[in-house]
Amino acid sequence: MAVETAPAQAKSPRRHVRAGRGGAPSRAMPRLKTVLVAATAYVVAFLFLFPYIVMLLTSLRSQDSLRDVTFWPEEWVWSNLTDFWGSGLAGNLWVTIKVAAGSTVLVLLVALPAAYYSARHQFRGRTAFLILVLITQMFQPTAMVVGIYREFFTFGLVDSIWALILVNGGFNLAFAVWILNAYFSSIPRELEEAAFIDGNGRFGALFRITLPLAMPGVITALIFTFIAAWNEFVVALTLTTTTENQPLPVALNSFIGQYQVDWQNLFAGSVIATIPVIILFALIERKVVGGLTAGSIK
Repeated sequence: MAVETAPAQAKSPRRHVRAGRGGAPSRAMPRLKTVLVAATAYVVAFLFLFPYIVMLLTSLRSQDSLRDVTFWPEEWVWSNLTDFWGSGLAGNLWVTIKVAAGSTVLVLLVALPAAYYSARHQFRGRTAFLILVLITQMFQPTAMVVGIYREFFTFGLVDSIWALILVNGGFNLAFAVWILNAYFSSIPRELEEAAFIDGNGRFGALFRITLPLAMPGVITALIFTFIAAWNEFVVALTLTTTTENQPLPVALNSFIGQYQVDWQNLFAGSVIATIPVIILFALIERKVVGGLTAGSIK
């Protein structure tokens, strides 16, 4: 038995383990690397969160304590957040929600068929179409704001929510088409062909097979369109003339006067405007990561 077991022991792979004191494996370096990476991540996260922390603390200060050098407010004025709902800005918040939601729905309705068709069919001018879509992303709303205003003035859409929905949808359409095109291209055609064999038509395979698999890309286009429409300022300031139809980013500008800035109320409104986006992003951030890596691995 000893003769038979010797070759088996000789063939067993050797494990090269660094031995520490007392013959125990040394794991100091992996642990040190993990600690350094974690510490760096916490520092970077704190640097990104610090402006929001200052904004929150400033929104809870009183008017007399704005110039205090202390980091924490000596007196917590919670009424700055509650008075927001009685100042009329709640209506502007509702306008922002409608504009962001409407723009997102419009972008998805247009981008989904355009991206799917360009990913599944090699038609003439396909490359030119995708390049043209990408070129539209290079134009800034600020550079075209005069032309945009004149166009909507001609159609009688100035100072309306529909004008803001159309503009925000148009400026975010190119990004959605490219993200969805990359994701549809990464889904094998064989899955749809198998659905055809099972009796599904083109729309049946799309809604039952392709769209569920492409949902991370759809969520990515959704969240980026929603955030871009939520934060848009220049075009909304140009196209709206009455306070009731202004989105919240434009309405917050009323706290900035010629000689004085109402910092605590300005930051209180900014905190409330940030909360819905944070909640939405927290709910779907896993899908966003998958959508951003679409097409990177074939």
